[in-house]
Amino acid sequence: MTAAVQLAQNDPQPVAEANGRSKVIARDVNVYYGDKHALRNVDLDIPENAVTALIGPSGCGKTTFLRCINRMNDTIPTARVTGRLEIDGRDVHDPEIDVVQLRARVGMVFQKPNPFPKSIFENVAYGPRIHGLARNKSDMEEIVIGSLRRAGLYEEVKDRLGESGTALSGGQQQRLCIARAIAVSPDVILMDEPCSALDPIATAKIEELMDELRTNFTIVIVTHSMQQAARVSQRTAFFHLGILVEQGVTGEIFTAPKDQRTQDYITGRFG
Repeated sequence: MTAAVQLAQNDPQPVAEANGRSKVIARDVNVYYGDKHALRNVDLDIPENAVTALIGPSGCGKTTFLRCINRMNDTIPTARVTGRLEIDGRDVHDPEIDVVQLRARVGMVFQKPNPFPKSIFENVAYGPRIHGLARNKSDMEEIVIGSLRRAGLYEEVKDRLGESGTALSGGQQQRLCIARAIAVSPDVILMDEPCSALDPIATAKIEELMDELRTNFTIVIVTHSMQQAARVSQRTAFFHLGILVEQGVTGEIFTAPKDQRTQDYITGRFG
């Protein structure tokens, strides 16, 4: 962490983590919902193979920004997005981008676990099946079991893969949703308050899982819990009233923020 903090201090521009590569780059991103200007002129660099936490009070634009990355705002009739948002150097709004393929590359885990009303096996197999990733039954089994293992769930469910995913506990359901997301080998995983509906033990398992997954995936998490952001992320971005106030190495954001608004939020003066 020290080297990364030193790098951030020496360079006023947004910096990626130690590998120096940004996976997602936002430049002058604005979002409008009808007449409401929900997100204003956001410039943000999200490093590869790291966890980036988006923090800030309710309604500040965190989830709105998250939904820009996989174009989920497209599903809202009144939404309009301007600016440039790249993944691996390619603008997600390029007319040649297939939105279905984009959302396969950018998996999403929601606030409330939402397994399909199907078996545990079929929940994970769904994505690989519709995207044609398995050549045969053996391939599919390998993908499903591998995804459940990576999500830290396989040992708990290996004897009941034919049972409904909705019969699992809340924490298990959320790990099933993570397994479902990673089964199509995405580049980026978006997590919108993934632990807010879970108990502390289930939350700890998800946090541990995030730390393991970041070696293979780029993770962006929206969280209201500053303690969680401090525990799981390498970089943090603070939003307030639709504005990206500050971004940087997590340790520095929490111990030596440069903006008074960040300081006020972290110390509980508002939020």
